Amino acid sequence: MKNISKYKVELSILLPLLLFFIISIFSIYSTRRLLPVDYHNLYLKQIIWYLIGIILAYSTMALGNKFLYNNAYIFYIIGVISLILVLFFGVEANNAKCWFKIPFLGTIQPSEFMKIFLIITLSRMITNFNETFKNPEPLDELKFIIKILFIVFIPSALTFIEPDTGAVIMYLIITFIMLFIGGLRKRWFFLTIGILGSFLAVFLSIYYFKQDLFIEIFGTSFFYRMDRITNWTNTDTLQLKNSLIAIGSSGIKGHGINKTPIYFPEMQTDFIFSVFASNTGLIGSISLIIIMIYFDLTLINYSNKTSNITDKYAIAGIIGVLLFQQVYNISMTIGLLPIMGITLPFISYGGSSLLSYMLLLGMIFNISNESLRWTN
Repeated sequence: MKNISKYKVELSILLPLLLFFIISIFSIYSTRRLLPVDYHNLYLKQIIWYLIGIILAYSTMALGNKFLYNNAYIFYIIGVISLILVLFFGVEANNAKCWFKIPFLGTIQPSEFMKIFLIITLSRMITNFNETFKNPEPLDELKFIIKILFIVFIPSALTFIEPDTGAVIMYLIITFIMLFIGGLRKRWFFLTIGILGSFLAVFLSIYYFKQDLFIEIFGTSFFYRMDRITNWTNTDTLQLKNSLIAIGSSGIKGHGINKTPIYFPEMQTDFIFSVFASNTGLIGSISLIIIMIYFDLTLINYSNKTSNITDKYAIAGIIGVLLFQQVYNISMTIGLLPIMGITLPFISYGGSSLLSYMLLLGMIFNISNESLRWTN
């Protein structure tokens, strides 16, 4: 066993993170001339969020992953309470109440942190189940799945009410990936998919054929949100149309920093990739995608190296949600997927998303250092 400092940071993770930071700051800065004056200092706020994120990552390294797993249910309860409180005391924007107001810095979105708490909680639950039942009977597995679905349903329902459809989808993706890595038999996946598919079929049937009933049940706001999602192929909407113009007109080298030619809503957050692609062109876009792929492969490598089974489940959840957000965010900015409030990790402006991923990075550093200690 090697004597490795618990605060050691691998260059293979630090280097792409540094590039993400540079890309984020310059891209957010490039939105200044197209946004109101109140938004001109967002790049400075992002630097502050990054600094807070570094402190959070090192705090996670100081506590260790074992502390997180041992207190998983406490973190889960804190997450659920925050989702309840935001419905009553949160600020409303774009017909959704998803954020707490933080003076001088902006807002905090509890659903972003709920992703982490869910990963930590499911990691512990799956580990406990596999250690208790070496060869589980079908009834044991069924009871376990019911417990998991109950744990996932509570934050999903609360987040759906806000509404934040993107976060709910991420909760489900985290759950499926972690259960798959945890060794759950395929028949339970098919059963769960069948049940969810049935609910979705009923939901869509009401939306398409009983719209008055849909509005009565879910409200006008959610109806229009669904309408935007189901009509995602319509490129005449301002957001997608102008995003495609910004990207399509950038050519090989791009327009240059702070020269994005046209405004589109949420350009500093959900559509930050369009800003970066507009500034740096095809070369910059491909370079960013290569950096993200390298970063993801590095995390997968750490997953293969770790001997701690709970860490293996956790990093599977981390990689799953990271890949989903990367692929979905870029795809929606070029019209391949419906537009939802899904940010580009480490690049988009926003304290909640950034801090949540910095906390996850702290967990990854712990996993990396643990694997190095036991490497011959």
